[in-house]
Amino acid sequence: MTGQTIVHLLRHGEVHNPEGVLYGRRPGYHLSELGRRMAERVAESVADRDIVHVGASPLERAQETAAPTAAVLGLDVHTDLRLIESTNVFEGKAFGAGDGALKKPKNWYHLRNPFRPSWGEPYVEVVDRMRSAVLDARRLAHGHEAVLVSHQLPIWITRLSAEKRSFLHDPRKRQCTLCSLTSFHFDERGLVRVSYSEPAGDLIPVRDKNATFSAGGAPQEHRP
Repeated sequence: MTGQTIVHLLRHGEVHNPEGVLYGRRPGYHLSELGRRMAERVAESVADRDIVHVGASPLERAQETAAPTAAVLGLDVHTDLRLIESTNVFEGKAFGAGDGALKKPKNWYHLRNPFRPSWGEPYVEVVDRMRSAVLDARRLAHGHEAVLVSHQLPIWITRLSAEKRSFLHDPRKRQCTLCSLTSFHFDERGLVRVSYSEPAGDLIPVRDKNATFSAGGAPQEHRP
């Protein structure tokens, strides 16, 4: 469509997280070797697209995911604090079998309101900052395309808002896998549609395809 602007929200690649904790906004969490391969795959898939702007969350995993795409396009990575992961009171805690934080009654109070949610940054605040970043990218890339690297929960909640869907959801059913692209298509009037693709889908480990929680979402205890 002539005059269309597309803003792609790219989720970062797999993170090196041997302790299995919910890392959230903690520094020092980098892409794994597989995560770097995912980021390279995305760069290859968008190399011939009309992308004129690349932005990323300040967290290492997002910056490292953005770098190959920016490099192949000859662009800089613009750090945008609005794209950062959501806050979460369970940050730094493990949710594996036997050591799950949800097994402790003292933590149950944080789960009292899944609509807000009570365990972290309110969904409406996440959407406000993400929408602002998307609209600025739309302006900067007017008539072209932009890529913004963010995190699963912020991307998914932004999509729910754009599609006028409820924020209340099952984290296991988010359509926002590692290094996926959630693309917002705009014309001169506004948002036309949202599309989704997985350029690195064949690299995703089976264990992550049915993940039961993410770094920013409602924590769920994994039960095989």
